[in-house]
Amino acid sequence: MEEQRAAHPTGRSDDVTRRRLIAWTAAAAAAFGAGGTLTACSSSPGSASAPPPPSEGPSDSFSPTAPTEPPGVLGLPDPSASPVAVRSKPVFKVHDLLPNAPSNAVALTIDDGPSRRYTPEVLQLLRKYDVRATFSVVGIEAHADKDLIRQIAADGHTLANHTMTHPQPFSRRSEAQIQQQIADTQSVVVDAAGAEPKLFRSPGGDWSPAVFAAVAKYGMTPIDWDVDPRDWSRPGTRKISEKLLAAKPGDILLCHDGGGDRSQTVEALRTVLPALKAKGYSFVTL
Repeated sequence: MEEQRAAHPTGRSDDVTRRRLIAWTAAAAAAFGAGGTLTACSSSPGSASAPPPPSEGPSDSFSPTAPTEPPGVLGLPDPSASPVAVRSKPVFKVHDLLPNAPSNAVALTIDDGPSRRYTPEVLQLLRKYDVRATFSVVGIEAHADKDLIRQIAADGHTLANHTMTHPQPFSRRSEAQIQQQIADTQSVVVDAAGAEPKLFRSPGGDWSPAVFAAVAKYGMTPIDWDVDPRDWSRPGTRKISEKLLAAKPGDILLCHDGGGDRSQTVEALRTVLPALKAKGYSFVTL
């Protein structure tokens, strides 16, 4: 995928940063429920319509370890505005985004991190099996663990924007809130890794015209998935593995390295990565 990045300032005024800190705090407070958790991915892909009705409840829970007011945020770079065409639906298949990818290509995407405990384990496995993945990172977690963000980038993986505080239902936020969640995460990732994400994944796969417009404003492509082992629910290593091993060429696979206990995901990947490579699949980054 061709990428063009516009030049951007390396600083911002204290007033702007304070306003963003206030917004981060407010967003996090709204997202945290009485139990102190945030709802997170994943919902069933395949639709860009309104989110599920409240009666279905959240698809999982997400408990970030980073503070709601990240320390030391003064001087974060402003995200560049390099708009692209607004899409009406996200990408669900590898070849919809990368038409020249190998016919046997699959893409592993890993959401909700970075996690100080599980991301290093995932990175170690990816190195062992020479696999590149796409990490959809949450801004407050990325700001708390800049070294992990830099390591993900240094290992050749792709970084995607997954909002600042992972609020759900994301599509029901105001246009201003949606844009700020996206813009602030861009700033955090640029600060840590030096390059702006060109991909965006909405929390829970929750899309709307306002979300698509905001994603396009910051020059990103909306990405979803079509293989979901629901590893966030901890269904057992075997069930996670079985779902991932059923992947077909062109599939985008969803896993998680943050938001909770991801030990089952790590164990499943120990089996899945070499098994899919043995089938002849090629792993690509989005």
